[in-house]
Amino acid sequence: MKAVVTELIWEEGLEILREQGEVKYDQNLWKSDNLLETIKDADLLIVRNQTKVTRELMEQAPNLKVVGRLGVGLDNIDVAAAKELNIKVVFARNANAVSVAEYVFSAMFAFSRPLEKASQDVKKGNWNRKLFTREEIYGKTLGLVGVGEIGARLASRAKAFGMNVIGFDPFLPPYELACTDIGVCMDSLEKVLAESDYLSLHVPLNDQTRNLINRDSIKTMKKTAYVINTARGGVINEDDLYEAIKSGEIAGAALDVLVKEPPQGNKLLELENVIVTPHIAGLTEEAQVRTSELVARECLKVLKGQGSMCIVR
Repeated sequence: MKAVVTELIWEEGLEILREQGEVKYDQNLWKSDNLLETIKDADLLIVRNQTKVTRELMEQAPNLKVVGRLGVGLDNIDVAAAKELNIKVVFARNANAVSVAEYVFSAMFAFSRPLEKASQDVKKGNWNRKLFTREEIYGKTLGLVGVGEIGARLASRAKAFGMNVIGFDPFLPPYELACTDIGVCMDSLEKVLAESDYLSLHVPLNDQTRNLINRDSIKTMKKTAYVINTARGGVINEDDLYEAIKSGEIAGAALDVLVKEPPQGNKLLELENVIVTPHIAGLTEEAQVRTSELVARECLKVLKGQGSMCIVR
């Protein structure tokens, strides 16, 4: 077995792979001119979100049987072409769900109780108690666009904080755990947008979700609402979001993902009430160990002809 890993993976995952065969690991290989040459005799290719796994790339590797994705987004992988070429695609199912859910809480608290800003202000010699008197998240409404594993885990934690949780997900069966046990009230996208104090996005990027949050949809939201995006940058029309926040149509946004990463020259960086982070929602030590181990193990299972719950269908 020859495995090629083109982006950052934790050592725990590499150890699992090395026990089974040869591993070529270079976290910068995704942008190297040697990529095609390196994978030409690979059985297994493991990537994150930077490597463009195109039909052309896969066709250059006649031995390739499995592509492993160290994450859950698949917009950098031509899944249809992989299926035609009889190459299985494995993703890190649920491995970083807790980390992303906790990131959303960090974002909500950054807006409702901005401790870091308050601390910095005190260190400058100020004592602005009124300035930093904000609001509780208790009793507020968290709206989820996409109620999969991350949304469900986020909802359970929001309920524990006394929040109301509403959601929109056209693909969620009515008797899923999020609805029956956690108590997410499912409704239309229009109602979720209109009633949310915090709107959290958890959808893939495709033709149906691209620019889902735009000028028209933002106009239906509360002026006091915040948008939190840990999904994909293209789900939000960034020009429309900029204008809406600048004009006070909504209160602000926390963006872990952007259309262009890093965001050179992005106007959203100019706004005080916009938090921008470098695509780290799922990046905790615990999540990355789980992700690396899971993808390594499940890819090896597929190579051995065994089944896996992490194969993209």
